[in-house]
Amino acid sequence: MTTLDLVVRSAERVAEGVVALTLSRPDGADLPEWTAGAHIDLVLDDDLVRQYSLCGRQDEPASWRVAVLEAPDSRGGSKRVHQLRAGHTVRARGPRNHFPVVPATRYLFLGGGIGITPLLAMIREVAGTEWELYYGGRQRESMAFVAELAGYGERVHVVPEDENGLLDLGTILGTPQPGTLVYACGPEPMLRAVEEKCAAWPPGSLHLERFSAAPSSEDGHSFEIVLEESGQTLVVPPGKSIFETVRAAGVSVLGSCLEGICGTCETEVLDGEIDHRDSVLDGDERAAGEVMMICVSRCAGKRLRLAL
Repeated sequence: MTTLDLVVRSAERVAEGVVALTLSRPDGADLPEWTAGAHIDLVLDDDLVRQYSLCGRQDEPASWRVAVLEAPDSRGGSKRVHQLRAGHTVRARGPRNHFPVVPATRYLFLGGGIGITPLLAMIREVAGTEWELYYGGRQRESMAFVAELAGYGERVHVVPEDENGLLDLGTILGTPQPGTLVYACGPEPMLRAVEEKCAAWPPGSLHLERFSAAPSSEDGHSFEIVLEESGQTLVVPPGKSIFETVRAAGVSVLGSCLEGICGTCETEVLDGEIDHRDSVLDGDERAAGEVMMICVSRCAGKRLRLAL
């Protein structure tokens, strides 16, 4: 994974509580290529790493743009980002994409609050295709990039809650539309409602990206993990993750969010039944059983064999 020390070229307030950072190399050289839906890690301290979707333009290869909401319940990440100013440096890793745009005849985009960020790049990528965006937020002043989206005309529906109420997902998603893919990003209550409304849609229609981990079941039973490359067999007890267990045994593994939403700890599974608890893999990837996110996912049986 590429790690870069970047310069903040601008820190622009784009809505109430939202700052957009434009980042580039110190020498202005091109950055690694990315695709719509990709995110980067910002390494804000040794133990403070956060993921933010790239929302800039792919035809501007020397810069990356992210937009960050300063959350009132922030654990430190968004507050640190909002302290950055032009000229500051920040370490970045990536990009990675677990939310790619799949070819389709039509797209329906659903954004909630700062969840609009990955959708901006997607809209540009599918410019020649039929698409529609519904963008909800608490109030217009807190909804980023509304002016930018206005250029798309009637394809974009901006729905501030204090003016129009919540997005009417029952109407928007009530009738399954074959050939249409739904891309949604936003707060967890919205995404759970979208999942419920899309249950009757053709398989594979819905694509989600979460800000935080989806609700998960209890940690359950203990199980063994066989580490193929290091030759160790370890026991993962209830209440402790595979990631924590492997790290404690001195095996080097990469991790970032530790909530199953960023994909950094993706690990190849050689044998065993997986209890997937992440918010990264889609249904087909889970059914294949070839990889797992070891920060949250567990073993559904007694033993897993991992390529570690």
